[in-house]
Amino acid sequence: MKDVKGRVHSIQSMGTLDGPGVRFVVFLQGCCLRCKCCHNPDTWDIQSGVEYTPKQLVDKALRFREYFAEEGGITLSGGEPLLQAEFAYEVFRLCHKNGINTCLDTSGVRLDDDIKKLLLETDRVLLDIKYTDDALYEENVGCSYKLPLAFLDYLDKQKIVTTIRQVIIPGYNDNKENIDRLKNLADSHKCVDKIELLPFKKICQTKYDNMNIEFPFADVPTPDKKKMDELNNML
Repeated sequence: MKDVKGRVHSIQSMGTLDGPGVRFVVFLQGCCLRCKCCHNPDTWDIQSGVEYTPKQLVDKALRFREYFAEEGGITLSGGEPLLQAEFAYEVFRLCHKNGINTCLDTSGVRLDDDIKKLLLETDRVLLDIKYTDDALYEENVGCSYKLPLAFLDYLDKQKIVTTIRQVIIPGYNDNKENIDRLKNLADSHKCVDKIELLPFKKICQTKYDNMNIEFPFADVPTPDKKKMDELNNML
């Protein structure tokens, strides 16, 4: 195993929202995006966090193995875990060596040889498709919509099981046109077996306040249950 270390922002030992079953969720430090809806601005700086070796992290996850059952396992999230692809690969490799299911939660805006290697050890990808419009991506994410689309095409080619996730933001993507495009995207990629719509929330406001930075979507409301039910019914 390579002598590689990673930087971890935080760990949720028994998560139920980041992949199938009960998950050991690791939020890695560092992100190349500056999404206006970001819930974790404290993960942006890749030099922050706590340093771990892959073995230290997997040994920690193994303590909760009895709760994983068949579906559960470990999820690497962030931040953007693709920024630490070499470390993530070693973590997932050790997980598979110990019979632990692996899940990667990513925005899918990078794809290089290290990331392709990581995907060889990835059982499922949670792909965050933030919008289905390039102009909205450029304005509110800071990159082109073509990047996650290319990532999804690669996942489909490699037959890696994928969940598409999207945070529903009122006034931006809470409309039939977006949902139709999202559904067509899933239908045209056989690797996608599920779409999850998540309501935009503002519980992160205190993080922005503590960091003394502006939350760009501070005035955007949270979608109510009726709107979320309506959009889910469209799927």
